Order: sequence, then structure tokens, then C-alpha cells
Amino acid sequence: MRVLVLGNGGREHALVWKLRQSTRISKLYCAPGNGGIADEAECLPVDVKSLDSIVALGEKLRPDLTVVGPELALTLGVVDEFTRRGWPVFGPTKAAAQLEWSKSFAKEFLQRHRIPTAAYAICDSVEEVRNALSHFHLPVVVKADGLAAGKGVVIAASKEEALSVAAEMFSGKMVGEAGTRVVLEEFLKGDELSFLVLSDGERVAPLVAAQDHKRIGDGDTGPNTGGMGAYSSAEIVDDKMQNWLVNHIARPVVAGMKAEGAEYKGVLYCGLMMTARGPMVLEFNCRFGDPETQPILMRLESDLVEALEASIEGRVSEGDFKWSRDAAVCVVMASGGYPGTFDVGKNIAGLNQVAAIDGVKVFHAGTSKRDGEFFTAGGRVLGVTARAGDLRTAVRIAYDACGKIRFEGATYRKDIAGRALTK
Repeated sequence: MRVLVLGNGGREHALVWKLRQSTRISKLYCAPGNGGIADEAECLPVDVKSLDSIVALGEKLRPDLTVVGPELALTLGVVDEFTRRGWPVFGPTKAAAQLEWSKSFAKEFLQRHRIPTAAYAICDSVEEVRNALSHFHLPVVVKADGLAAGKGVVIAASKEEALSVAAEMFSGKMVGEAGTRVVLEEFLKGDELSFLVLSDGERVAPLVAAQDHKRIGDGDTGPNTGGMGAYSSAEIVDDKMQNWLVNHIARPVVAGMKAEGAEYKGVLYCGLMMTARGPMVLEFNCRFGDPETQPILMRLESDLVEALEASIEGRVSEGDFKWSRDAAVCVVMASGGYPGTFDVGKNIAGLNQVAAIDGVKVFHAGTSKRDGEFFTAGGRVLGVTARAGDLRTAVRIAYDACGKIRFEGATYRKDIAGRALTK
């Protein structure tokens, strides 16, 4: 079968890498891909911000399966258009993906279906923010309503900071159109958890849990990013908690979307805070997370194609995945200056040396390739991912690998999975 993966980041490289292991695939494409993905799939040009461009590529390839990586393509309605043409595609429709592209919709949906989440207020002006702030303790979370590549969330320590951030969002200077509406949210304390399930619109099957590290700096300091690293291990959630999350969050979400006429198929990523009051939903992503996908797929021991087809064809079951008990960790190496301004075109050295390390896979996120050499081409450049029998060993191997990779301005957190190791 011929398979197309849409996207060009570390998540898409991980998907390509895992899909390539399936004996059922005869040809694997990625559009537009990146320097590292080009070594494992045929990369084709496409404008992922243009529905017409994506549909034209589909018309040309007529793939037996298309896997949508980035959220923007979902909001454009790629799944709707491919499905209408009879082309098998993995992911939710535009209406179902509203859980991600509108935080205000998601919060109201959670309230309608009595799914645990933080107290909130939806605001359409600075004045509304000013009035709503009187109902919140500090700090307070200020979120842009739309898609902001993981950068539209600010924890404000004072009312003045919250008002300033909201004003910048409304102006379009911070996150563009994503900030035309703002959601104020109660600040929750606890450990964050990334809990993903596969859905066919009715049934769900859980993936192994992961924990992301959003802030740029060690100790969770500095601004939010798209994600600076993640880990997955059997100890993150036990069977009892997994069952609770499936029955009280994942299944009610899928059932609620179906009841509202927006059947949810694909991967549902539930971003949770494990609080003293119990798990609370922070946000939804309607696709595989990045960088959580990297360590999650490192632990997957079954055929990913089979699972994706089960979602499309309405036959998801608990047996769709087989997982290793090993732990996996991904450390993101980024360009200096990220998530602000940064330079690109820096030569990357040491990748061949790291490729020889057992248990390590380097997933490319923002790279290009010229004359057999790799260069930086984005903010998040590489996801250095290691799998081992225990988390401490996986962390050590990943950081040993990071130490062998060099490019000008390279930066990465030194404490990925640190809290888990401390516990």
C-alpha cells in the first residue's frame, strides 16, 4: 500500500519511521518532509497551509492511507475533503478538530458534558478581561483562543500582567488571529500528563502516557514553547488511573462529540493536570503530540498501520496496540533564541556518530539537507530519543547522544524527566 504523511516536523519523522516498519507499505511519502525524513520516505513539495495544494497532491498520488500530522491541516478540512473523495485518511474532521482550534469551544464543551476542567472565563475585549479577573486568584492563566503553536499560553502573576498579555493577544502582535478571543483560566497545581487515545468515533483504545516539558528553561522557567522534550514510562500512570482517565475523560469526550454531530475519529490528545482534586483537562490536541509522539512510538511494538486503519474503519479495540515496558525519553535540541528569533542554516555535526548508539533514534524537526550534510532550518531542530529498560538509563543515553551533536547556538534542557527521577 502507498501511504502519505502530511507535515514536516519531529512528529512526522517519528510517524514515518514507525510506519516504515510495516510490511504492508510498499511506498511511503511525506509532504513536505524535512532533511531527515528524506532518508526514510520520498519527500514531496506541498503548501500545508493550502487546502487546494494538499488536495492536488492527493489527486496526484491517490494514497491508500493519508496520515495528517499538523493541526493546521485539520482546521483546513483536509480530512473532510479526502473523505469526500473516497481517499482513506486518518484524523478528525474540521468540526471535530474544533476541540483544539477553539479553546473557548473546548471549555464550553467540557462544561456541557461535566468533564473535569479548570474554572474559566471567555473574553472578547480587554474590558471583559478586566471584569473577569475579579473572579480569579493569582496567578491566572491567559490563553489565546485559536492555534498558536504551543505559544499562546501565559501564566500571569498579577492582574496588570494578565491585562497586558491579553491586550497584546487582542492586538494580534503576539499570536496573530489566534488571539482575537481570550480565555482566562484558573491556575492549577500538579503534574502535567499527556494522555492519548485512539478513537473510531465510538470506541477508544489508550496509548501509553507521556509527560511533556513546555517551558524553554530548566526547572520549567521561561516562555512556553512547542515542547522541549518528553518521556514515557510504565510508571507514569497505573492501570487503575488509566481506566479512570478512559472512562471519565476520553470516552465522555468521544460520546459527547458524537451526540453533538461531530463524530471524533483519530488520535485524541488530552492534556491533563493531575491535581489534588483529581485529573483536570487543560487542553485538547486533535492529532499526535510533538514531542510526545517520539518516545511513545519508540515504545510501540505493534503495526501502526493496523491501528490507524481500525480508527478509519470503525473497529478500534483494546488490542490495537502492543507496548514495551521499556522507558523512552526525547530531548529537543533547539536553535539559539527559540522560541523568539533565531538563525537557520547552521551545519549539524555528529549525527553519524549518534546513529551508531544502540537504542537511540534522532528525529529531525527543523532540518534541511544539502550535499549530504544537514543544516538547521527551524526553531526546534532535533528530537534526540532513547529507549532503555528503565527511565534513568534512557535519560542518560539520550543526553550522552545530545553531547555528541553540535551546531552553532544549540540549546536544550538538561532536566527532561528530572521530576520523575527525583520521585
